[in-house]
Amino acid sequence: MFHRRRGLADDWERVASERLAIWNAFSAAERDQLGDLGDWLLRHKHWEAAHGFALDDDILTTIAVQAAVLVLALDVDYYREVSAIIVYPSTIISRGTYAGAVRGTVTDGEVPVLGQAHHDHRGPILIAWDEARADAAEPGRGRNVVLHEFAHKIDMLDDITDGTPPLETKEQRARWVAVCTDAYTDLRDGRTRPPLDPYGGVSPAEFFAVATECFFGVPVALSTDQPDLYAVLRDFYKQDPAAR
Repeated sequence: MFHRRRGLADDWERVASERLAIWNAFSAAERDQLGDLGDWLLRHKHWEAAHGFALDDDILTTIAVQAAVLVLALDVDYYREVSAIIVYPSTIISRGTYAGAVRGTVTDGEVPVLGQAHHDHRGPILIAWDEARADAAEPGRGRNVVLHEFAHKIDMLDDITDGTPPLETKEQRARWVAVCTDAYTDLRDGRTRPPLDPYGGVSPAEFFAVATECFFGVPVALSTDQPDLYAVLRDFYKQDPAAR
């Protein structure tokens, strides 16, 4: 089912305040900006429901405003690789070959997927609505499928999905690579880096997406346990969610 391109509904702020547990952490000015960014996403990207699902204002607002969080201090151009957002009612069954649970192994066949960012040029983002709804209500889990998949699209901006987003200076890039490689290597080798999910050890791309989820979902824990990682994410996103 296709969704005609229109922006946020008149009562979008009510939906955001009811669905997004972190909503009140933002200032009034930030909430206004998140609304503008969410409205832009709805007007400029293609939104579609899968499997006979229907998109309503509740679903659209919840996903669009969450996606807006990543680019609150950046620019909508960071989402230029996003062509469409396809929303499924629940877990997506994907068929293909994926990295296995044990390093160096792969698995193929049917795999349950909560979300997916297609790696082809301007490919769509797939989101399972039940997961997006739960993540918005419980940010303390450090998981958020919307932030995770949109972070992948930011990673893809330089045509290399390597866990390194566009950075402004060589010094910033060198610091990013040093800090993130250190943490990623630990996860890859089975060492814990709380509050990061071990899934971040699958690949550098997944590490960036997992780190982004923690940066916005459990920022105090990340800044306490992984201060160097928190700092490079803060410098990139130009936000300090722990201070909120």
